[in-house]
This record gives sequence, C-alpha cells and structure tokens, in this order.
Amino acid sequence: MKRIGATASVVFLVGALSGSAFAGDQPLLKEQAAEGYCHMKFPAVRQRTLSSDNPQPKSDSTGDVIDFYGPCDESPTSADQIIQQKQDEQFMFGRAYEDGD
Repeated sequence: MKRIGATASVVFLVGALSGSAFAGDQPLLKEQAAEGYCHMKFPAVRQRTLSSDNPQPKSDSTGDVIDFYGPCDESPTSADQIIQQKQDEQFMFGRAYEDGD
C-alpha cells in the first residue's frame, strides 16, 4: 500500500512540474490583429536565466509582463525576446547607476 502512495506522489509531482514548464511559454493574452500579426502579453524572462541555454519565464503572479505587437508565433523565450530583454536590462542598469554629470 505504501508503494502505491509513493508512486502516485511521484506521478503527480512529475505531472505538475511538466505542466508548469509548458504553461510558462504560453501567452497570457493573444489577440490576432491582422493576418499573421498579433497583440500578446506574456511573462518576462527571469533575469538570472537570460544568459543561460534554458531561459525561464517569470511566474504570472510577479506582474512583470511583456506587451508585444508582432508575429503571432512569438514566445517569451524566443531569441529576439531574449535579446530585447537583455538590452532592456542594460538600459535600466545604465539609468540607475551611471552618473549624469
């Protein structure tokens, strides 16, 4: 009986983790504006994973959302989104720490 409970727990855990991995790449909002052109909102990528081989979107609950207008096949972890978010991070760092004098 203990073996069945442990197996069920492992199956549930694996299912929950794989479900959250797939859910992270889905847009929060997707509206088609024209043929092949969409308005989407999706979570930003975690800053510590921007330079990794496996960028991870932030949790929906953080409120850090990308408001995107462009091709309908865009995702939060696509190469051009990673580049844009890296540039945004550099810009914000420069504004926060560079002396304007």
